[in-house]
Amino acid sequence: MASGVAAVWVPVSNMERAVAFYRDTLGLTVKDQSDDWSEIDADGLMIGLNGRESAGGSSEGGAVVSFQPDGSIEDEVADLKRRGADIQGEISEHPWGKIIPFKDSEGNDLQLYAPPQG
Repeated sequence: MASGVAAVWVPVSNMERAVAFYRDTLGLTVKDQSDDWSEIDADGLMIGLNGRESAGGSSEGGAVVSFQPDGSIEDEVADLKRRGADIQGEISEHPWGKIIPFKDSEGNDLQLYAPPQG
């Protein structure tokens, strides 16, 4: 039985570019960095950036890392756009909250998620 999430890792083809995205665009803390593996602290959840040989992200499945916005999801989307993030569509509202997908510098799927108000 699983007791929690130890880490999430995503494949990257350009480690410098990927580290810069998670550090500069998302504002997360880089804990360790090398050519093959880097660790990003996302408020206690470790995101591993795993160097790979093949270039380009995959749009055919895989993990999605979902981030909680610091402020309103609308403000965070505006900030991500100013920082050059590849926003995919518009914020969608659901009974379970709001989401908006975007991509990291390596083509991996990410999203912002805000739970319902109230």
